[in-house]
Amino acid sequence: MGRPSLLATLLCLLAAAGRAAVPSNIVAEGVPPVPAALTAELTPYLNLGGASFRGWRSTGREAIVTTRIGDATHLHAMAAPLAKRVALTGGPEPVKSGQMQPGGSLLLYSADVGGDENYQLFLKDTADAKAQPTRLTDGKSRNIEACWSRDGRRIAFATNRRNGKDSDIVILEARAPYAERIVHTGASPGWGPVEWSPDGTQLLLRQSMGLEESRLWTMDVATAKKTQVTPKTGKSYFTQATYGEGGKAVYALSTLDADFLTPTRIDLATGALRKLTEGPAWDGEELVVSEDGLRLVVAFNVEGFSELRCWDLGTGRPLAAPKLKAGVLSNLAFRPGSHEVGFTLNSEDSANDAWSADLDKGEVTRWTSRTSKPKKEIPNPEPFITRVASFDGVSIPALVYPPDPKKFPGKRPVLMIFHGGPEGQSRPGYRGTFHFFLNELGVALVYPNIRGSTGYGRKYLALDDGLKREDAIKDVGAILGWVAKSDRLDGRRVAAYGGSYGGFMSLACLVNYADRFRCGVDNVGIANFATFLRDTSDYRRGARRMEYGDERKPEVKAFLDRISPANHADQIRAPLLIIQGKNDPRVPVTEAERMRDAVKANGGKVWYVMAKDEGHGFVKKTNADYQFEATILFLRAYLLD
Repeated sequence: MGRPSLLATLLCLLAAAGRAAVPSNIVAEGVPPVPAALTAELTPYLNLGGASFRGWRSTGREAIVTTRIGDATHLHAMAAPLAKRVALTGGPEPVKSGQMQPGGSLLLYSADVGGDENYQLFLKDTADAKAQPTRLTDGKSRNIEACWSRDGRRIAFATNRRNGKDSDIVILEARAPYAERIVHTGASPGWGPVEWSPDGTQLLLRQSMGLEESRLWTMDVATAKKTQVTPKTGKSYFTQATYGEGGKAVYALSTLDADFLTPTRIDLATGALRKLTEGPAWDGEELVVSEDGLRLVVAFNVEGFSELRCWDLGTGRPLAAPKLKAGVLSNLAFRPGSHEVGFTLNSEDSANDAWSADLDKGEVTRWTSRTSKPKKEIPNPEPFITRVASFDGVSIPALVYPPDPKKFPGKRPVLMIFHGGPEGQSRPGYRGTFHFFLNELGVALVYPNIRGSTGYGRKYLALDDGLKREDAIKDVGAILGWVAKSDRLDGRRVAAYGGSYGGFMSLACLVNYADRFRCGVDNVGIANFATFLRDTSDYRRGARRMEYGDERKPEVKAFLDRISPANHADQIRAPLLIIQGKNDPRVPVTEAERMRDAVKANGGKVWYVMAKDEGHGFVKKTNADYQFEATILFLRAYLLD
């Protein structure tokens, strides 16, 4: 299987007749020239951009969204639904997030350089078209979780500028000379501000100790005194916290005495905790409270689909939720002074778009409508969810997209796609460029949510922790067995694909199921756990050791060495495509180089694509387009022959 196919040779010959240039910031090794004809064929699929809701202006019904300008994603303002988008930021680097100043015109946003994730904070006056942004931070440290005080005069954020690892919390005046005060010096990277109290006298803080435990604290802003408001005994996880009822309570999603993240009320006067039990028995994923503290909205993750639930906090009773089309919700935020909640919706027939729902009127409004319209119709095959019993009886869900049986009859090749994390989940939604696999190549897409995935409870999430990592790899065998029995899927033509932890899974598939995968794609994946834990950024190392194990312990080190793909490159017989960003702070470029060199040393076939101006995944359009072109060439050569 490792020998060049006739099709691969033919592609190289055809490329001589017309080729697309490799982008200047890309290093490509082993990749044949991209034929200009392929670029033209892919063009309708490379411009399926969407828009994401990011918040509101506080002075009117005006939405803030992100859409792409050229190569990068930037913030835009919209004065009305479906109105023209007015750019608020620009430049070669994408903007991560942005918040408008309460009652004012200042935009607070963050951006990094080249994907290094050392986010800097900027202020820009949106009332002045000629105004240039002011950088508030040092230009080199990581500054995150910024939030405005309710009066728009102060900003709180977390920074690792002191030692590159631990989190300090800073309060900054939002006008020159931007005086600051450090109100918390952390001994771990897990501290951050969540929200200011309505009266501005307190900060709500979150202390994260991994995915099993986190705590909430309130801080007196004047004295910096902290008070823990979550239980001091036992392990529980709290997230999505926010003030409610005028600051008398905090609402959060928690695992307190529960397997799933459940909406929970914390009474700040008494410390009493109470769960809202009217929600479905699935994880809550996002929680927001209206500015007046009287409306609560929670998005639940029900077998991958988002389900909206609402409560009246004045009476404690559930409210009828607006009817939304099936999809995945994110970025929920109430419009100030209203009960209208904005959000991003991703559905099977549409890329991300900005929407809102008025809880009082029951009205749903679409703010954006697909930023790019392809000249040709892009069919959207519907998925189904299957569940497969693994080696120990655990039920493993998988999202499956089969190609159109009329256009592609018979058994079809399979691209098995693994999510990152490992605390992630493959969910229904718009497949974007991956529609090309379904519509033009007739390749089925299978997304296994192997043990360790989120969305199925904390017990399922912990099933792959530490020395149980191999059990997740065994889950793949169960999925392969299901594929082999299918009358629509070809178990002899299966490729592995994954990013980050999913990249490790892709590599593990080629090692552990060498005869059952035709080829594999590793996108910013872990090749050797011990070197990954040693070389990942300082602020991430502690949390990753909680997940994968502490490589400083000999018995753990021996286990990690045993399951690390780079140590078993001699077992890989299928061709491999490696994709990596040079500035990746999570999975360093050395992991990709290590895997590439190990496979080559054992006589294996490797294509290597590295972007000098990217980090953990390609986000700039020119780079992402080339990555996809190379992936299509690779799969045509080694999966479809």
